[in-house]
Amino acid sequence: MMLANIDWALIAEATIDTLLMTGFSLLFTIVIGLPLGILLFLTSKRQMLENGPVYHSLSFIVNVLRSVPFLILLIVMIPLTRVLAGTSLGVQGAVPPLVVSAAPFFARLVENVLRELDPGVSEACRAMGANSRQTVLLALIPEATTGIVAAIIVTAIALVGYSAMSGVIGGGGLGDLALRFGYQRYQTDVMVVTVVILVVMVQVLQVFGDRLVARLNRK
Repeated sequence: MMLANIDWALIAEATIDTLLMTGFSLLFTIVIGLPLGILLFLTSKRQMLENGPVYHSLSFIVNVLRSVPFLILLIVMIPLTRVLAGTSLGVQGAVPPLVVSAAPFFARLVENVLRELDPGVSEACRAMGANSRQTVLLALIPEATTGIVAAIIVTAIALVGYSAMSGVIGGGGLGDLALRFGYQRYQTDVMVVTVVILVVMVQVLQVFGDRLVARLNRK
């Protein structure tokens, strides 16, 4: 394995692309998944906005999207991705399928975090005359902050892995580099370096997330 022959500039560019894919996808995942998770919780049984048809419809959509393997989702979404992003290639083309895959996953994590809260929090808000919006913004989210942050870290780590898979359809980043050079051109050194960088990314996210959650717990 000849590391000296590796194009480090190309590796750096691919690493930045992976970070951009993960960052933008995580941002849109939170914007979509957080309200969706809250809505799933509020419309479930014995909650403030209990509504069976709405809950079961949303739950069905979330379960369907979560059950579709990401590689298949990448391919199926190519026409829609071209409409939304203007291309199905590169960082731009990878973000829509990443969000569609991760948002339902994150929404379900948020729902579970809210379910673990003491029911007394919602009951106390109702007793004080707070409406649903006030209860969510002033009580539920602050109480669930630690759990939601942990869910964001888990989702971010999953997105790093998903972003690598997007290389199969020319999504750019380390996955694309590993496929084109490491697999198709039999450059094992490139494959090893991309894997190491991905592992380091995941480790950094996990360590940062653990420390952040620990700090929030102390507060």
